[in-house]
Amino acid sequence: MVVAPHWLASKAGADVLRRGGNAIEAVIAAGAALSVVYPHFCGLGGDAVWMTADPSGNVSCLLGIGQAAASASIDNAKITLRGPSSTWTTACLVDSWQKLLDLSSSQWKGQERLHQLLEPAIHLAQEGYDVSPSQRFWSEFRKNESSAWPGFEAIFGESGIQRQPQLADTLRSIADEGARGFYEGALARRVAQGLKHASSPLSASDLAATQARFVEPLGHDYRDMRLFAPPPPTQGVTTLGIMGVLAHLDMAGQDPHSAQYYHYLVEAVKKAFLDRYLIGDPSACDSWLISTLLDEERLSSKAEAIDPAKAMEWPHLHRAGDTAFLAAVDAQGRCVCGLQSLYFDWGSGVVVGDTGVLWQNRGAAFSLDPESPNRIAPGKLPFYTLNPGLGLRNGRPHLLYGTQGADGQPQTLALLLSLLIDHQFDLSAALAHPRFLLGKTFSDSRDSLKIEANAGTDVFSGLAALGHSVSSIDAFSPLGGQAGVIRIDDDGLIHGSHDPRSDGGAEAP
Repeated sequence: MVVAPHWLASKAGADVLRRGGNAIEAVIAAGAALSVVYPHFCGLGGDAVWMTADPSGNVSCLLGIGQAAASASIDNAKITLRGPSSTWTTACLVDSWQKLLDLSSSQWKGQERLHQLLEPAIHLAQEGYDVSPSQRFWSEFRKNESSAWPGFEAIFGESGIQRQPQLADTLRSIADEGARGFYEGALARRVAQGLKHASSPLSASDLAATQARFVEPLGHDYRDMRLFAPPPPTQGVTTLGIMGVLAHLDMAGQDPHSAQYYHYLVEAVKKAFLDRYLIGDPSACDSWLISTLLDEERLSSKAEAIDPAKAMEWPHLHRAGDTAFLAAVDAQGRCVCGLQSLYFDWGSGVVVGDTGVLWQNRGAAFSLDPESPNRIAPGKLPFYTLNPGLGLRNGRPHLLYGTQGADGQPQTLALLLSLLIDHQFDLSAALAHPRFLLGKTFSDSRDSLKIEANAGTDVFSGLAALGHSVSSIDAFSPLGGQAGVIRIDDDGLIHGSHDPRSDGGAEAP
């Protein structure tokens, strides 16, 4: 099974499984295709975070996160949300593909090579594809800004069939030279020159220093499952913290269509979000302190502090961002899931020279506060919203899950996990369930609680009565995120589904 937010990406991955490839090989083919057909959310100029598991429940995490430029410092860094001054970090997606393939070859008996897996993406970039509804939405949403982004309209201004011949050439170069060609070699020189021409602070030596790295994932129990998430600098600890609070509440006893159910979810989110300021590059945040965030006694006290009859006051900084979730399971039960990202929709808006690569604006996630663990510095990793998840039951892979949506990621995942675990929803019903989003959004600067309109008037009035500042967003709103889930039952039957808010779905060979 493969799930992805665009059906062409799901198909590319499923084709790999049809010819006998494994889950890693399938997800790379899907991810490469997605970097073409979902250019508003991910691409070669961005990053990725991956989780893998074998049938025995051995879980690993790969952080494909680019580091800050060697020239970065609080004293000289100008940080903007878009443009060259947002391109303070390198792009690690391509190297993460190769690191996954190395794992595939050494531990999963993988036979495929990167050049084979890039073929569908190259074809789509060269021959074109129908622009998706999601891409059209974010093109329209940013049209007043994007007209000022040099080189952007020439590539992404088309409606109908979109072709990206320069990106196709770049993908061919990677296929010919290997993944490291993006960081060292002829292609890397073109990338570095394009970044320099755009006035980015990144240099050729910054590209050469870019490396994805395997790290130990975080884990925490929820009911009869062991949930895993990536460690700092991601907000994986936040998702686990929310679930850790909910574990001390009677979520199974709450009607999932009721205001009280949403109230407990939102209040648990608030309790966990209060700790997010502690998250940053592992070198700058205290690992002992991060581990205490998941201490059972601490989580229990947070749950006890939730007033079932009154909402906690909530002002909180909003972190924007958009990503794309994809996952795969192969016939042997080996699993991989991940998120590919440009940070904001359309990233920095900087097209790198003649490569067709749109660079991410992940540098905008850094802080200029010298006391912050997320302060910018040479070689540092920024705070990261990406946190794909993986759940084991009875020591074996059972759930793979993740979503697009920055601040909304832990919120959507908490809702989905509770629906799936506490209420045994099927995947499609859980993904279609009305969502909430606490805090500011692109279109609403208030720190209100946004609820999809199809939650119903009783939910809106009930939450308002509990003291929440509630506002409505459209049913199946793009602001609700694009999630995907794969579930593996004890008998080996695989279920998969992607969000009705996306353009994709699940495909089996």
